[in-house]
This record gives sequence, C-alpha cells and structure tokens, in this order.
Amino acid sequence: MRPRTVALLAFVLVLRLSPAAADTYPRQPAIDVQHYTFRIALDDASDEIRGRATLDVRFVQGGVTTIALDLASPAADGTGMTVDEVAGGAGALTFTHTADRLQVALAAAPAPGSIQSLTVAYHGKPGDGLNITKNRYGDRTVFADNFPDRARDWLPTVDHPSDKATCDFVVDAPAREQVVANGRLVEETDLAGDRRRTHWRESEPIATYLMVIGVARFAVQYVDEIGNVPIETWVYPQDRDAGFFDFARTRRVLEFFGDRIGPYDYEKLANVESTTRYGGMENASNIFYTERAVTGTRRVESTVVHEVAHQWFGDAVTESDWNHVWLSEGFATYFTHLFDEWAYGRDRLVAGMARDRDTVLAFAAGNPDLRVVDDRVPIRKVLSPYTYQKGGWVLHMLRRRIGDDAFWEGIRTYYRTYRNGNALSEDFARVLSEASGQDLTAFFHQWLYEPGQPDIRATWHYDAARKAVDLRVEQLQDDPVFTFDLDVGVAPAVGSPPRVETVHVTARVQSFTIAADAEPASLSLDPNVWLLFQGRVEKN
Repeated sequence: MRPRTVALLAFVLVLRLSPAAADTYPRQPAIDVQHYTFRIALDDASDEIRGRATLDVRFVQGGVTTIALDLASPAADGTGMTVDEVAGGAGALTFTHTADRLQVALAAAPAPGSIQSLTVAYHGKPGDGLNITKNRYGDRTVFADNFPDRARDWLPTVDHPSDKATCDFVVDAPAREQVVANGRLVEETDLAGDRRRTHWRESEPIATYLMVIGVARFAVQYVDEIGNVPIETWVYPQDRDAGFFDFARTRRVLEFFGDRIGPYDYEKLANVESTTRYGGMENASNIFYTERAVTGTRRVESTVVHEVAHQWFGDAVTESDWNHVWLSEGFATYFTHLFDEWAYGRDRLVAGMARDRDTVLAFAAGNPDLRVVDDRVPIRKVLSPYTYQKGGWVLHMLRRRIGDDAFWEGIRTYYRTYRNGNALSEDFARVLSEASGQDLTAFFHQWLYEPGQPDIRATWHYDAARKAVDLRVEQLQDDPVFTFDLDVGVAPAVGSPPRVETVHVTARVQSFTIAADAEPASLSLDPNVWLLFQGRVEKN
C-alpha cells in the first residue's frame, strides 16, 4: 500500500462521542499486573487441576494494602477453585476468597512504582474456562476457552482486557499428550511417572481472555516461516491430512495483513484444532478452531482470515472495555472482506457486505434501541451482529468517506500507536480524523452511539422540459436523522449499467435535482454497496 502524508486540520480536535460508559468491572487503578507465570498440573485420572500462579504486580500508586483477583470460588456442584496458600515478600499472606474474588491483604503498602511478586497456590475442578472433555474421536483433551471473562474459572488474574500482561505457562501433563500455549516453546522435559513438563512463554502483553493452553494428542506441522515467525498447524492425529491441507495457505493471510497494517506481534502463529465453543477463537499466537471446521475442504478459510486479523485487532490492539468490542470483532469482520477483495476481486467484497447488511437489518428489527457501543449490554452478551457486521460496515463507510489512502494510513497509525496496549472508540476516531484531515466526530457518533440506520424512501419523476430528474429522499426511521452520502444509479436504458450520481443527505426530507438528457429507464439506490441502509425507490 502506498503511504501518504495528509495535512492535519488547523484546529485542536477534541472527540466526545458519548458519555462515559458505565464501569461494571471493579477496577484497581493503583495496580498493573506485568507478568503471570502459571504452573498447571493435569492428570487423566481426574478433572481436578493443581495450579500455582505467580503475578508480578506494579504498584502505580502508594497506599495499596489489598489486591483483589478474579478466581472462581468453590460452588455447590463441586466446581471452582480452593486456594491453599497466598505468599509474597517475606512469607504467607492473609486472604479471603468469596463470590469469585480473592482478596489478598499485603503485609505493607508497596512504594509507588515498585514491582512485587505474589504467588497463589490452588486446586479444583474448573466449571468453565478450561474445557476438560473428549474430542470427537473419544480422546481426552483439555482446551482453555477464556472469552470473555472465563479465565477466572481456572486462573487467578485481573480478568479484564484493560490489564494486559506477558505470561508463561508451565504445564505438567501425561507424556502421551502434547501441550500448546501462547508464545514460543521454552522447554520440554520428560518427568518420572510417564509425565512431561512443557513450558511456553508469551513475551508480548496480552489480555487474560487470550491466555490459553491446549492439551491433546496432536499431529504438528511446521508449515512455513515469515521472518522469524513460524507458522504451525496442530490438529488431531486422525485429522492430519485434512487439517494440514485446510491450514496450508495461512502464509498469504499473514503477509496481506502485515504488508498493509504493520508487523505481526507474536512469536509464532499456530492454527489449532480444539473443542472451543466458538467457530474460531483468536488466542494470541495460538488460534483455536472448532474441530467441526477441519474438513479437508478449506471451508475454514474465511474463519482463518478472521482470526488472523484478530492478531492485529483484538490481540495486539485491545479494546479497553467490553462495550467497545467492535474494535475487535468489527475489524476482523471487515478485514476478512478486505482480504477477499484482494484475493478474489471486488465482487467478493460486495457480496459479503450485502450479506452483512441483511444480517444487520434483520437484527436491528428485533433490537431497535441497541447501539454498537452500548453500556447497557452485559459482558456475556456483547457479541452480536452489531459488534460484528455493523462494526464492519462502519469501517466500510469510513473507507468510502475518507478514501483508501487516508483509510490505510489511519489504520497503520492506529495500530502503531496502540500496539500492545488498549484503545477506545474515541481513540480510533481521533486517529482517523487526523489521518484524513476531517472532523469525523459526527460520523462515528451516529453510527456507533445511535441506534438503527437510515430507512429511505426515494421517489422521482423526470421533467423533460428541464432535462432533469427530481428526486425526493425521505428518512422514515425514528430519531436520529442520519447524515450520509447516497449514491443514485441512473440507468439510461433497461439492462444498461447505471451512471452513478451522489447526493449528500442531511435532513429527514430533502429534494435533489439530477441532470439527464432523457428519461432514465430506472433509478437505484447505492448500486456499488457503500451505505448501510434499508429502502426503496419509486417513480412518481
């Protein structure tokens, strides 16, 4: 992609898209976890795990005497974690563990800026988060499924995307099973009793919902390498040929995104067959796909593209709060279409956007008050056609609004600015406003913080004396009234390609004049599929 320098507007751009979202997570602004080391022991004879987690905590402020971690408490059904000991500094620390919160009393308030280690020893049967089950071939498997806040079911963490950290997984498991986790492989050591210790290290900070392990019998292929980044395939032995075929073309996906956005962030890219509840889960460097996706037909390609896109958006650049998850899912949705446009042509992108528009309209009909960024939505329900398909449509309309050069420059700047950190929608809006030299505050406000989309009724007639089409555009939806560019296709004859004229709609009812030497055979709305709307056009 050609880089482009865009002159900035000669004013200070202040974006206030909406009131601050309700903060439902009990944050601890005085602390910041820097690193986790998780030591996990697994045994095929039991679904119970034994864990020992060491947290390196930076104290942002002074006066901190208690640290609160998320960890599932023992439940009546026998699931949950029992804490055996918490230690730090000189020795054991006092703690309480109720309502899924582990409260640890520190011996003394650490100095601001200092980093101290805290170790939690625990055991229990995960009720969620770590799925210990049998795969479709009847083999025992263990796969983490942390999204969105299920890491707490088996790991003591600050279980929120705003607190990213590096991590190590040191897993002791039966030797007949292999272990895959985030980052690069540090150690494999055979132990007594037919067991093996496997150590993986992720050196880039990631959110807790991305910190996962997979334990199973695998066929492993080292497919390719880009720079120092190996591309790997991990599938069940029974699916060796099908899985190796399905994931063989991942290199071109990595190259597409790396060339256009910026460097890939992690030590490897592993495509892993698993028992995840999702079609695919974008765990950093360690993508899990549902076992049903491995078919040997490459039907999984669009999922691969989506999850690889997440390595940039969602993983490296992470939403600061769940209400802004479109910054992850909307991006992965649209960047899948962008890959399709590059690999298969614009018609493929247009068809995908048209399908997504239908999905959004159907969802909006049953959820008329919902918004893309909506602080009323519970964490476990943040995923919807609004965060996926409508979020993707916001990016598509933004690209049309500011042009390809400014769009890609803004995307690269956004990634470079927030890589390995967190962002909110207003951060993205600000970066794209600066890249385009336009104040995009109103654009983002109406598409992210207002419900619905334009419902257009367009009527027209031809005035032969004036050689003009008189077009009346009416927005039928309840508030808000949207502002947008509307492409109108003017077809001179039946079956002929339309001439495209663009009108700028700013009011509920608006009239336009389009020059035409002869009466058109027909008019169409948005013939090139650039606008999220529903509507119809009629001749008077």
